[in-house]
Amino acid sequence: MSRTQFPKDADAAVADIADGATVLIGGFGAAGQPVELIDALLRQGAKDLTVVNNNAGNGDIGLAALLKARRVRKIVCSFPRQSDSWVFDELYRAGSIELELVPQGNLAERLRAAGAGIGAFYCPTAVGTPLAQGKESRVIDGREYLLEYPIHGDVALVKAHVADAMGNLVYRKTARNFGPVMAAAARRSIVQVDDVVPVGGLDPEHVVTPAIYVDQVVRIPHRRESRPNTQEHQEAVA
Repeated sequence: MSRTQFPKDADAAVADIADGATVLIGGFGAAGQPVELIDALLRQGAKDLTVVNNNAGNGDIGLAALLKARRVRKIVCSFPRQSDSWVFDELYRAGSIELELVPQGNLAERLRAAGAGIGAFYCPTAVGTPLAQGKESRVIDGREYLLEYPIHGDVALVKAHVADAMGNLVYRKTARNFGPVMAAAARRSIVQVDDVVPVGGLDPEHVVTPAIYVDQVVRIPHRRESRPNTQEHQEAVA
């Protein structure tokens, strides 16, 4: 029988995330970001968090809202600056948040290594750049490599498309991104999904994250945003 639990809502799922936890948050920008779980974490109040994500927040919602509330002490990411990352930018310039910049491929591999039980690995990315400072290096077959360590999480917040009643997951297109490696790299994974189907309702060939990596699943149906009436919209913004 699966150990996966199905709490009643997002608030119940994140209730025991502790201050100072390392939280792995899925998403590539807005794609696959578990916004409702992040909102629940905001309401829950955990602080001094270390957050691992590809980005450093977009606009004022989701991860950006968590940053704005000063709940995050440090962020580990590969792409901290873009046109709508003004929350992180302001905090960083003010010295109010720490940043560990990790090349995107390294970020994915360090997370994968954590889930696979790999102690460390050598990678050529960042050789000869400021990101190499303080890292052990080694020449292998005439090429220099840097020693990289896994990124483990206390908890992962992940968005998937559908789960079955055991906790097996399938994702929707590019929303998959970091979800699978983060679910495996964390001691506990919390997943929001659009729907939950009975066991046997998923094609086994389509399952990306098996239930053994999933601790909690929360069903949060996808809400489609209807396009505003053109005339009403023009009048509203006039």
